[in-house]
Amino acid sequence: MAKVLDSVDQRTKLVGENRLELLLFRINATQVFAINVFKVKEVVDLPPLSSLPGSHCHISGVANIRGTSIPVIDLRGAIGFSAMENEQDRNLIITEYNRSIQGFMVGKVEHIVNMTWSDILLPPKTAGKNHYLTAICRVEIDDHLKMVSIIDVEKVLAEILDYDIKLSEGILDETLAKEMVGRKILIADDSSTARRQIKETLVPLGIEIIEVSDGLQALQLLQSWCDDGRSVVDEILLLITDAEMPEMDGYKLTSEIRSDARMSGLFVALHTSLSGSFNDAMAEKVGCNRFISKFQPDLLVGLVQDRLREHKEE
Repeated sequence: MAKVLDSVDQRTKLVGENRLELLLFRINATQVFAINVFKVKEVVDLPPLSSLPGSHCHISGVANIRGTSIPVIDLRGAIGFSAMENEQDRNLIITEYNRSIQGFMVGKVEHIVNMTWSDILLPPKTAGKNHYLTAICRVEIDDHLKMVSIIDVEKVLAEILDYDIKLSEGILDETLAKEMVGRKILIADDSSTARRQIKETLVPLGIEIIEVSDGLQALQLLQSWCDDGRSVVDEILLLITDAEMPEMDGYKLTSEIRSDARMSGLFVALHTSLSGSFNDAMAEKVGCNRFISKFQPDLLVGLVQDRLREHKEE
């Protein structure tokens, strides 16, 4: 495990085109789960935890990591299994999502695999809406192909943490309120929770949301409009895309949009829980108009208002 721990921090700085690196781990004896390494800050042996009275039932306590107090979430309990007890292999995956740092208590940490988003599949539609997966894939482990389930961490956190969707006073420009009604925005995100959060912020303002769950679906929809002779810029005010998605990530999606003269003028905002300066560099490289981190209602509304102002000047 030490080899894995030593490599995680270095690997989080890697950015490739339409690819991802997965940290594999177990929360029980038979199933393998994963999260994107780009969201991992560190992996350590589970340290002693301090109790946190009154906290959510899936928060096992607080870990002190080099002077920083980090809430520890029992990931096994949070996704519907029995809570993790005193197993021999217990590790802490420290992550940063949506500008917050938290630790996930898991079992054995396997290793890191490098894959492309085209290797990642959406969960079966028959799985329903209450599962905690954004995607699945097959990975070779111990000379055997195993099914790996990629955790929808945003859904886990949304059920444990309180996300306030209220707008701060003064954010909404009343002179633009009527301009928003009936405007359409396309959102591409593999997390149903993330899509719901966007809709809960923008739909009350009269904005119509078109949603898809990966970058390829978004690209195919845009291409179909172009093939029908419809102007993409007239159809939607902007595209809000996640960075990480099965089939095609947000960086590749934006690159494909910019390379097609029929839609190259579309306003694209990268909306991601990933942190780090590489996001700004990648957004600029592929031609994103804006990069905003999840989940900040004020920034979302500000983004829409800025785009409306620009649209009026075009």
